[in-house]
Amino acid sequence: MTVYHATRGRRRTRRVRILLGLGVVFAVLAGTAVVMWFWPAGPRPPFQLPVACGERWQLGTYPGHGTYDVDLFPMEGKTAWGRPVYASYEGTVTAAGINGELGGRTPEKPDGPRGSGGGYWVKIDHGGRWETAYMHLLEPPMVDVGQEVKTGQQLGKVGSTGDSGAPHLHYEQRRGFQKVEAFFDGKASGITDDDREYSVIRTSNNCVGR
Repeated sequence: MTVYHATRGRRRTRRVRILLGLGVVFAVLAGTAVVMWFWPAGPRPPFQLPVACGERWQLGTYPGHGTYDVDLFPMEGKTAWGRPVYASYEGTVTAAGINGELGGRTPEKPDGPRGSGGGYWVKIDHGGRWETAYMHLLEPPMVDVGQEVKTGQQLGKVGSTGDSGAPHLHYEQRRGFQKVEAFFDGKASGITDDDREYSVIRTSNNCVGR
């Protein structure tokens, strides 16, 4: 009986120690999350339009699109399908794959079934708690998670995967955990609230190495 009680007591002690250890881990993780939420972001990186140097693109939004979300459509050329999508600034790829469901819209079947979410997409961490996201790409991204990319490096091609009605690039800039108005070449994009449908025209200065 004495041996049985001693063994059971040791097991209880181990369980208590494990629970205490898990509690410490969760407390540390929660504290880190709180610190990251309130930690101020670094200076805004010198983001560029995520499209070819010298090209003019329409930046637009519409009701229900999402505050600060930007849709990009080319102003020149016959089609948006397959246009190269470039990194706005250097950083580390943190997502590269499928967001939601791809659907079936392709250059051959532009009215195919609509998907959900961002389709093929890429997200980049630029440091200082700044991120960018690129959605509705035509094909699997040309970069991988963990890869370091440079400003102007090609990430993929414009498509219409995911929840997309026509070929375009959906683009976001994030500071910390919040989307903010996108800036390009040091200038505000002009796309802010999605209370109405409107657009602006901008010319890309993403000309590194070109």
